Amino acid sequence: MALFAKKKPVGDASQKKSLGRGVFRRCDGCAETLKAEDFTANLEVCPNCGHHYRLSAEAWVQYLIDPGSWTEHDEGLRSLDPLHFVDSSPYPERLASSIKKSGVNDAFMAGSGTMGGRPVQLGCFVFRFMGGSMGSVVGEKITRMMERGAERKQPVILLSASGGARMQEGALSLMQMAKTVAALGLLREAGMPFISVLLNPTTGGVAASFALLGDVNIAEPRALIGFTGPRVIENTIRQTLPDGFQRSEFLMDHGMLDVIAERHDMRATIARTLDHLLD
Repeated sequence: MALFAKKKPVGDASQKKSLGRGVFRRCDGCAETLKAEDFTANLEVCPNCGHHYRLSAEAWVQYLIDPGSWTEHDEGLRSLDPLHFVDSSPYPERLASSIKKSGVNDAFMAGSGTMGGRPVQLGCFVFRFMGGSMGSVVGEKITRMMERGAERKQPVILLSASGGARMQEGALSLMQMAKTVAALGLLREAGMPFISVLLNPTTGGVAASFALLGDVNIAEPRALIGFTGPRVIENTIRQTLPDGFQRSEFLMDHGMLDVIAERHDMRATIARTLDHLLD
């Protein structure tokens, strides 16, 4: 009989280390450690300093759209692999993995609903699906959303959070820039407004096409917005960029945005904008 068999003490360090996992979160903005549920209840905004974390597309729909009025469109669309693209893994494998992990078929969610009783078309990028990259399916969903807005005489609200064009689809992805902007032209011909909401990050081909073409461009605080990242620009031009370059506040100062809205004010800001443009 092992009289001196080692037993793990009740207060073992490994137990202590895992005790708070998932219960507490350390804010990237103020470095304070708070309850994770406090972030969730506060729309993923730090209650202490106001730092904005990414909010899921589903949570945006729940926040912006009147309860019970949401109908999602085109959710069954899936990307193909016309280029037979392979990098570290074949594109179909990447798609299958992203679908499994994210629970959605691609990087954009679009649907109809009401906001304060007003019928609207709403679209949100799903950043957890391949970084919100824009491929053929994303472009098709945005195009159909613009067309529905034109046909039904309803405003379109689009929330962008994207790393840009999806490289696995090559030129077919880049073509979505022109395709979506052409569809936006149909909405304008119908006399319906386009409200563009720029979240963190809004970059690449998304920023270079429809995202900055809103009748009103609204952004969240400190969102990264631009065609390419600041490090790439600095390495290219070999100059140090100004503080806050490509952040919402910088773009606001240089006339590329109309409003910067805190997340808790976003619904009211969009509603007031629509009232002004339509009533």
